[in-house]
Amino acid sequence: MKHAGLFGGPRVRPWSWQAFLLGLAVVAVSAVLQGICVALGANFYIAVFLPGLFVLALMTGAPAAAFAALLTVLLVWWAFIPPFFEFNALTSANADSINLFCLLAVLLIGLADLCRATMAIVRRGGLKPSGESAATNPQ
Repeated sequence: MKHAGLFGGPRVRPWSWQAFLLGLAVVAVSAVLQGICVALGANFYIAVFLPGLFVLALMTGAPAAAFAALLTVLLVWWAFIPPFFEFNALTSANADSINLFCLLAVLLIGLADLCRATMAIVRRGGLKPSGESAATNPQ
């Protein structure tokens, strides 16, 4: 793992085994938080997993975050959607929740990827002028 410098926190290479292991850990911690929410009576199904997914994508990149999102869908379907601990046909509302999660996951992973690219540009010293641009007219 490398230290991210100005922005703090560790960074992990996107396709490394550490990234996928960290994705598995984030899903496990989010599942524990979801279990606590269910025990307290709040059934968010998937909302608890979104912040962890964003932080994971920011730290490790898109591949591990996509793996974690897929794992989240399977875990929520199996463990948190009634009947618990079974794969049954989804109701229309549950299917809509999973579809919404997939949409939000794609958007969050894309946003985190843009943030990672921006941090890399800033770390290199910013954008350098390339001489002439299409916006300037030498005439």
